[in-house]
Amino acid sequence: MAPLVLIVDDDTHLREVVRFALEQASFRVIEAKDGAEGLRRFAENQPDLVVLDILMPELDGTEVCRRLRATSRVPILFLSSRDEEIDRVLGLELGGDDYLGKPFSPRELVARIKAILRRVEVRAQAPAPPQTLTHGGLSLDLDTCQVTHGEKSIALTATELGLLRALLARPGKVFTRNELMDQAYEPGTVVSDRTIDSHMRRVRQKLALIGIEPIATLVGLGYKLDVA
Repeated sequence: MAPLVLIVDDDTHLREVVRFALEQASFRVIEAKDGAEGLRRFAENQPDLVVLDILMPELDGTEVCRRLRATSRVPILFLSSRDEEIDRVLGLELGGDDYLGKPFSPRELVARIKAILRRVEVRAQAPAPPQTLTHGGLSLDLDTCQVTHGEKSIALTATELGLLRALLARPGKVFTRNELMDQAYEPGTVVSDRTIDSHMRRVRQKLALIGIEPIATLVGLGYKLDVA
């Protein structure tokens, strides 16, 4: 069955133009004249993609996007008569998949919608990421946060788990302290190199207690998980 697209825009003429272009491209189309109606139509029909105007009275596109993203990962293409950078950035940060400024070519709109749906299909077909990271007998279960080596279990703190997860995900890669900081701490957190070294030292000590020393230090560079 052809993909279903929901158009949410308070401009009747624009909706007609977009509907015609999409139906010519074999899409199914439903419409809403404002944000509140758009949310209702979405709940009733579960479209495959939403074309969403930013500037609408009462409930604007950014608020509609917030509410949709609370429960759904439906692809969203934002439209706006103001092609300002702040609008584009805000739309994408809220979870939009693309942004198109008015006036626009209906052909370009259709092309962008097709591209978005292709990306969604590729992601859907991609294999699920591993739930367990393993290397040389060392294993980290990402669901339970349990670290084991053979029959032995290693208790790590949340920060230590973040560091080990980064190393296990890419054995052999040399991680700088800044890269490890990004992996082990909340976004925006800044700690010193000494703090990273201190956490890494404790990880190595706990691994050494069960008889393994898989983490190598590269002076002046950082740390890596040995591939041997």
